[in-house]
Amino acid sequence: MEILKLIPAGKNYLWGGTRLRDEYGKKIDLTPLAETWECSVHPDGPSHIMNGEFKGRTLAEVLAQHPEYLGTKVKNGELPVLVKLIDAKKALSVQVHPDDEYARVYEHQNGKTEMWYVIDANEGASLIYGFQHKVTPEILKEAVDTGTLDKHLQKVGVHRG
Repeated sequence: MEILKLIPAGKNYLWGGTRLRDEYGKKIDLTPLAETWECSVHPDGPSHIMNGEFKGRTLAEVLAQHPEYLGTKVKNGELPVLVKLIDAKKALSVQVHPDDEYARVYEHQNGKTEMWYVIDANEGASLIYGFQHKVTPEILKEAVDTGTLDKHLQKVGVHRG
């Protein structure tokens, strides 16, 4: 079997920039180009195969036809990763991702655990990683209502590499 080369899906979220196209050669005509989903079976941004016998098909279609390509450790016959490149020119929105148990019941899909590798970052860049202290639903509601959520968030400085 030959290597499956993938065509990524692009996302034009408001906080994105143009670096993915300008510096990383992504040929996706979106402005801003906030994200490219490099390896994805997610229906909101599937990767397509660019070569060989599966050319033009989605990665999800190929894996559904050939679950053996996933090996023996994958549960549910579904690729458990989504690989993205992100150009965060502006601050991203705060996001809360459910675990698998909650997501399967209420969203009918797997949950989302994140891992980041910072390829490049401006001086002073940071990621939000949870809260600085224990919060209750009441504290969160008040913080959202008053626009003060930021003071509760734990920020972690990041740098290239």
